[in-house]
Amino acid sequence: MSLSSRDLGLSQPTTVADDAMSYAVEHLSDYVMGHSARSFLFVRPTAAAQGLEPRRDYDEELVFLICLLRDLGVSEVGNGRQRFEVDGADVARAFLLEAGFEQERADKVWAGIALHTSDGIAPRFSPEAGVAQVGIATDIAGIARDAPSADLIADALDAWPRHDLGYAFAEDIAAQIAATPEKASPISFPGHVTALGMPPGQAPTWYEMVANSGWGDRPLHRRPGAPAAAETPDQLTKLFLERFRARDLDGLLALYEPGAAAGRPTGGPAAGHEAIRADLSALIDSEVTIELTARSAAHGSGLALLSHTAAFTAPDGTATVRDTTEVARRQADGRWPYAIGDPFFSRRPSQSQDHLLS
Repeated sequence: MSLSSRDLGLSQPTTVADDAMSYAVEHLSDYVMGHSARSFLFVRPTAAAQGLEPRRDYDEELVFLICLLRDLGVSEVGNGRQRFEVDGADVARAFLLEAGFEQERADKVWAGIALHTSDGIAPRFSPEAGVAQVGIATDIAGIARDAPSADLIADALDAWPRHDLGYAFAEDIAAQIAATPEKASPISFPGHVTALGMPPGQAPTWYEMVANSGWGDRPLHRRPGAPAAAETPDQLTKLFLERFRARDLDGLLALYEPGAAAGRPTGGPAAGHEAIRADLSALIDSEVTIELTARSAAHGSGLALLSHTAAFTAPDGTATVRDTTEVARRQADGRWPYAIGDPFFSRRPSQSQDHLLS
């Protein structure tokens, strides 16, 4: 893709701005590049709503560089061991200095990138960091969505589709943190204090913010062609049976929380995806068939307690009947995976065939 800073409306294009555009296109995924481009497009109207104008109140080239380079921390070139904002800021400043940019101006870009998730803090460092942060937050959370005109929004979305940004971005960040936990502390201080004053499960989440942004981003499991996810506890049974009969091991595993536990006929439970995968694989390989009949269901605040009568039939026709117990837990993006599944909760002694499942 051959693009220049002029394509995004930079009033006075410069060589370093054009080089930054090329660098961003090279290293950012499509959805992140689109987010970066739209953020800059939204800066001028959102800044104007605050009474701020380019050249008079802020340096538009610095804002352009902040917007275009700020998410390098989500790319491979910037995926280090710090929180993604700081990793991205370090890579951006190194790129600018190598391109001959002045140290003082490169430092301002660094601060704008490092602070771009810090509303209430960024404006105290520089007007560039402040107006960039509002433009960025408008594209991700819709905080000043009334400032850009309907035509500007339509043109921006046509040129740079969202690709369900809010959810895709969260998954990429989560994947980085899972691989390198030190990239993020478990909670920020303000978030921790807010959560302490609320009942469990009541603290606002990232996905609630995205859902209220007005942009219409969907959870990734709602995309056309994406594997279905249980959006109510009752859907879990249907999805489990469909995927078991299709021998879809990955699909089955997606129905369990990463830290889920599953009962075994002897010994301790299978804990975590790796152990559950091994047990499900063995069950599929045994060629047993399963029928589940609902016995009871109780839904609480974010939790569901389910029970079924499970009939397991071996290839030779030998049957085992169990009363099962499952606990499902609602996730922040609306899915209901298993937190606990125990097909061995009770047995019908006259038909016990534990070897089918061991």
